[in-house]
Amino acid sequence: MPELVKKCPECGGINLSWNKERGEIICKDCGLVIEEKMVDFTQEWREFDSEDGDRRRAGAPMTYTQYDHGLGTEVGQKADLFKLGGRDRNKFFRLRKWQYRISTAIERNLKLALAELKRVSSYLKLPKSVEEESARIYTLAVQKGLVRGRSMESVVAGALYAACRRHDVPRTLDELSEASGIEKKEIGRTYRFVTRELGITILPSNPADYIARFASSLKLSAETQSNSIEILEQAQKAELTSGRGPTGIAAAALYVSALLHGEKRTQREVADVAGVTEVTIRNRYKELLDELKLEKEIKKKKKSRKKR
Repeated sequence: MPELVKKCPECGGINLSWNKERGEIICKDCGLVIEEKMVDFTQEWREFDSEDGDRRRAGAPMTYTQYDHGLGTEVGQKADLFKLGGRDRNKFFRLRKWQYRISTAIERNLKLALAELKRVSSYLKLPKSVEEESARIYTLAVQKGLVRGRSMESVVAGALYAACRRHDVPRTLDELSEASGIEKKEIGRTYRFVTRELGITILPSNPADYIARFASSLKLSAETQSNSIEILEQAQKAELTSGRGPTGIAAAALYVSALLHGEKRTQREVADVAGVTEVTIRNRYKELLDELKLEKEIKKKKKSRKKR
């Protein structure tokens, strides 16, 4: 009870009752309503979902993965509408139809695009942070009119690739092409256009980011994996990584490391995992051997294994 009211001004009694629901303070002795329409400043607890009986202070947080950021309302759920009588049911179905019709073109585009974005993100097993960032990038692209004249799927794929690069989540254009059904060149072209128009700065991807995934797919040991990262560091110091694809140089470093540790993998196996050609693996492999003087070390390892 508020500390300001301590006794009844009418009878002087101190037997007061505070009704929180009505916002009133009443004297139990004489029945006088001392205060009314009082504002309740305590925490508010509500049920946001009729199916869920839990009482919470707030709803779900804002998210770009929903076209209305998760703040919109919808006229009835379909499951709830079927509980109504015939006339009421038709009325609410008509309201739902008009609610969809009066939505803007951007909202309708976002509904379809974000559903596609979630599908591709789930296929690639991307974390929630990447999905949220890609949805934000796509929303900005729609608001600036960058989607006009381009397919929705290609812009979605470009936004996902940009988000992966920003969060250092290694995914190749080939993987995005396979997941989205859009050509690799089209995704790259859209990605460059969107990042340029939105002013998104993305640093070149580090080849070391791909090592863990490639090593896991090739079932290589942890020792081989750590050694390949050391080879990449030497290659970066020798400026062998500049101007070359990160996936190709990472795959070649793994191939060299596997040879050093006696874990034989063919160039075709490594190329398939990395999404590059055998020619690329062969060229990067030769560059690493020539510049880092690793050929002698590989021969020594082979001789020592033969002696055993």
